[in-house]
Amino acid sequence: MARLFLARRVSITAGALAVAVGGSYMTLRDTSVSASDRGGGTALEALRRRITDPAAVVPSRASQESSLTAATSGNPLDILVIGGGATGCGVALDAATRGLRVGLVEREDFSSGTSSRSTKLIHGGVRYLEKAVFNLDYGQLKLVFHALLERKQVIDNAPHLCHALPCMTPCFGWFETLYYWVGLKMYDLVAGRHLLHLSRYYSAQESSELFPTLARKGNDRSLKGTVVYYDGQMNDSRVNVGLACTAALAGAAVLNHAEVVELLRENGKGRVIGARIRDNLSGKEFDTYAKVIVNAGGPFCDSVRKLADKDAKSMICPSSGVHIVLPDYYSPQGMGLIVPKTKDGRVVFMLPWLGRTVAGTTDSNTKITMLPEPREDEIEFILDAIRDYLNVKVRRMDVLSAWSGIRPLAMDPNAKNTESISRDHIVCEDFPGLVTITGGKWTTYRSMAEDAVDAAIKSGKLNPLNKCLTSNLCLVGGDGWDPAFFTVIAQEYVRMKNTQNGTLVRGVMDTAAAKHLSHSYGTMSQRVASIAQNENLGKRLAHGYPYLEAEVAYCARNEYCESAVDFIARRSRLAFLDTDAANYALPRVIELLAAEHNWDKSRQNEEMDTAMKFLETFRSSKNAHFHDGWHT
Repeated sequence: MARLFLARRVSITAGALAVAVGGSYMTLRDTSVSASDRGGGTALEALRRRITDPAAVVPSRASQESSLTAATSGNPLDILVIGGGATGCGVALDAATRGLRVGLVEREDFSSGTSSRSTKLIHGGVRYLEKAVFNLDYGQLKLVFHALLERKQVIDNAPHLCHALPCMTPCFGWFETLYYWVGLKMYDLVAGRHLLHLSRYYSAQESSELFPTLARKGNDRSLKGTVVYYDGQMNDSRVNVGLACTAALAGAAVLNHAEVVELLRENGKGRVIGARIRDNLSGKEFDTYAKVIVNAGGPFCDSVRKLADKDAKSMICPSSGVHIVLPDYYSPQGMGLIVPKTKDGRVVFMLPWLGRTVAGTTDSNTKITMLPEPREDEIEFILDAIRDYLNVKVRRMDVLSAWSGIRPLAMDPNAKNTESISRDHIVCEDFPGLVTITGGKWTTYRSMAEDAVDAAIKSGKLNPLNKCLTSNLCLVGGDGWDPAFFTVIAQEYVRMKNTQNGTLVRGVMDTAAAKHLSHSYGTMSQRVASIAQNENLGKRLAHGYPYLEAEVAYCARNEYCESAVDFIARRSRLAFLDTDAANYALPRVIELLAAEHNWDKSRQNEEMDTAMKFLETFRSSKNAHFHDGWHT
């Protein structure tokens, strides 16, 4: 009886949603207009030429710092962005491409916080659609429309780093099968022309062939079939670094490892007009001035607001997402698994990612810390959740890496209760000259940045040369790239040129290395391959992974890689994929960075200590280790 009632409710609410979709689809889609309609045209083409110029090189870190130092009270920047995550770098890119004078500072490294610790999905929000249906909530429906539009644009603008991923939802009852099939078909409908691929149903037999480790029986139930739908997947921190580098090529002065220690006020207590910045690499402090400050500090945006007013009410409700990485045999290449409801109602994802399997939960309450760590009980919870759906032995000793990320859920600081917590983003200016952007999610970073820049232009009475151009602007390495680009690397480059006994021995640029370079650097992968070939830096950094020594040199020269952690965590993903492999690679990474940055022995020792402590926050001592080819 309950099921019949629920089925009728699904039918009624689906019909209501269809009416809402029909009535609002074209209106919502009208927000996606061409570059020329948005004031692009010649300006957009000029930007593309600058970013894709084969000779283009990002300005050095020293020159970027000089640009910030040169921004005086009499000659200020238009916008200074605080925070180098996805949103902050998105704001810098958006503002720079509008012709504004822009600076950005980040306390640690680009993507060092939440933006490198995501589930790696670019998604519209299936759960939000479910809430829209059952609660007849048009606001939730608009969130889904908006996210699906942005999902497609993120993939199109960074095609080498993003791709469509099929996700399988197992069904253990016929009603459940119908429920998910209808729901995901509605997801397709809402996506409209931004659809990646159509969802579809697979029988239990077909599902087993597509996902061999999926259990067909267990816990007194049998698999009836699965529904597979598509969302996007990304290499999150590399997209973030790509944003920072693209912003730099567009004219923004971006500076990582630079911390705001004080906000400068007009006459000491008026409008925010600048910031005092400490270069955390040199210890040097300097002032930089701007007509508007954009606070994109993510979970730490309240800390920035309190620099303006120590009594400022908090607007962040931090939420933690824990993820673990398992060997590749847990999931097939190119197919994810979604466990829609665990014992406590959370969702668990199990997705193939960079040759391994990443599994993780959704939100849980947490405290804000610089280096959040997953608790052992959270790791066990994830293992226990996927254990019910797999036919392989799920073991703690198989965990290669584990991490926690803090999602900054936004809350109205003037609200009287927590019911105002938002899954959407919030832009506000509660202190003159300080615009705060927070909330939202990775998928919508571009539109969040657009809204923040619009607010900054209004606040500072700025005069941009053109309108927002980022909806049609590829990140560095993305323009002209296609999935077959790796063949250029494989055919035209070798990994190294060694001379043995007077004979030249060429190391083959194997397919795995070529594909890795192509998908990590896009069209810029030719520069990396050239370094490997011509500077004899084609050796792998760790057994079983395609990362090459040449990447360390390239990232130091072209991607503002200033520390060993910058490389193992964010330029490459070794720390996230395998803490033991990252630990193995560290000495060589430090040696290569020392040569690029002229580090003395003391700095090298400091880098090793810092990196080891960083890896411990990934539960490295309890994760899988490899000795003499054996997994222990």
